[in-house]
Amino acid sequence: MDARRLTQDEQYARAAAEFGPALGRLARAYERNEERQRDLLQDMHFALWRSFEHFQGLSSLRTWVYRVAHNTAAGHVLKDKRARIAHWIDLDHAADTPDPATPADSLEAADTLTRLMALIHQLKPPDRQVMLLYLDGLDAKETGDITGLSPAAVATKIHRIKTLLARRFNAPDNASDPS
Repeated sequence: MDARRLTQDEQYARAAAEFGPALGRLARAYERNEERQRDLLQDMHFALWRSFEHFQGLSSLRTWVYRVAHNTAAGHVLKDKRARIAHWIDLDHAADTPDPATPADSLEAADTLTRLMALIHQLKPPDRQVMLLYLDGLDAKETGDITGLSPAAVATKIHRIKTLLARRFNAPDNASDPS
């Protein structure tokens, strides 16, 4: 069915049914606090519903949903930028930072997903956004459509982030070991 013939509510219902789990994963990826995750998810759903007033079907539904959700999440992050900016790091400097796990989190840090998300949370929002879209299965062109980057720039960022992650996950557990 042509997306332009559906009402705003019907378009939203279709998108929420198809992409609801992805929106939940996105909220968890952008926000660690469960209460703030729920708030962010609610904001994403509202922004998505509101966006269908202007949706003309010029992009795929998937691209539209991810663009709206990531823009909403990026706005959410930027609201807290002043408080968190000291904790964000450039991709070039991420390899030099200590492992984000603390002794209290050491059991959780053994879980690969927890370590991955902890590192991703330290990235600046543009790098975080690219990596989360990649992990959600979007290709470089789709990610570029959402972020405004060229597919080549997306591919380069993904390659650099994957290299960084591989280096971090393959590093010896003893950070004081100079070898």
